[in-house]
Amino acid sequence: MSAAQPPVTPAKGRPRSVAADLAILDATRETLAELGWGGLTMGHVATRAKVAKTTLYRRWPSKNELVVDAVASLFDELVMPDLGSLRADIEAVVGQFADLLARPETQAALLALFAEGTRDRQLRRRIREAIVDPQKRLVRQGRAAAQARGELAPDTDPVTAAEEIDIIFDTIAGTVEHRVLVSGEPITPEWARRFSSLLLGPFPSLVSG
Repeated sequence: MSAAQPPVTPAKGRPRSVAADLAILDATRETLAELGWGGLTMGHVATRAKVAKTTLYRRWPSKNELVVDAVASLFDELVMPDLGSLRADIEAVVGQFADLLARPETQAALLALFAEGTRDRQLRRRIREAIVDPQKRLVRQGRAAAQARGELAPDTDPVTAAEEIDIIFDTIAGTVEHRVLVSGEPITPEWARRFSSLLLGPFPSLVSG
């Protein structure tokens, strides 16, 4: 006789709706672009997303958390390709990032979030944890692919490698954001090629790759 199966305990609460989450995040960015940080309220977002305020607060207990997640979700679109060379990979990611920053909703959301973050230390920490640090995966992936191809030497010191990844990320993200958001200049394929050449300058064998 087979052993009795334990009873199945039903999950508590209603499952989250992916469609509702997407609608809320979209509405948050749209409202932020339209009304700015000071004008955005949870009520505005709930109305635009066509959800109850209770639904919104169950998912995001504060405006800060909501806006950070709305901006962070944009960067989930970025991927590190494996195009056969580190230079090509860098140019591709720079192009993706530039296209993302060129969107009006991205510009409005980022500028508002970063401006508010300068006045709110907790928000600045949340920005780093939810937006900045996760995107360093792109540098780690590109670095690992280049090492696998023999373009870069393997890492020998985890601490040094982590510091280098931070510097590379800050250099690429900072340069692209400054050019698009501050200078208002376009990022063309030629600009991306020149930038990658400067970035790879310490590695002569990669510049022509």
